Amino acid sequence: MGGHDHHAHRGDSLRDAAREQLTERGEQWTAMREAVFAALAGFERPASAYDIAEAVSAAQGRRVAANSVYRILDLFVASNLAMRVESANAYVANEHPGCLHDCIFLICDNCGQTRHIDDDALSGGVRDAATRAGFEASRPVIEVRGKCGDCA
Repeated sequence: MGGHDHHAHRGDSLRDAAREQLTERGEQWTAMREAVFAALAGFERPASAYDIAEAVSAAQGRRVAANSVYRILDLFVASNLAMRVESANAYVANEHPGCLHDCIFLICDNCGQTRHIDDDALSGGVRDAATRAGFEASRPVIEVRGKCGDCA
């Protein structure tokens, strides 16, 4: 099986790794970006921009617009701090922001649990198929829907 090892961060370590990754790209780690990242990382399942805006609003005691959150999430995805689950229009924090790889999500249709896995052989096969079709895949996202082990 293709794959690689990387360190998954949690809690303060995740926040610190995200801040480092963002600032290395020449971006600022603002209070609002930190609040959005903290809210995103606090969800156990993929969260929409509206879910995150609601969480940040509650934490700050003031209304935060989803449009502002979307802009920050776009930056986070471009900076590898978050990954977008396309079929759910939702986001998950990248637990290893220093590691750039293709996204393979296993999504439970019953409970919504989403697991991110790495399989370089699988994603490499997708890239190879795209190349044979005359297409350059910049970053494949593969989503597999079904039932998780708890729901099966």
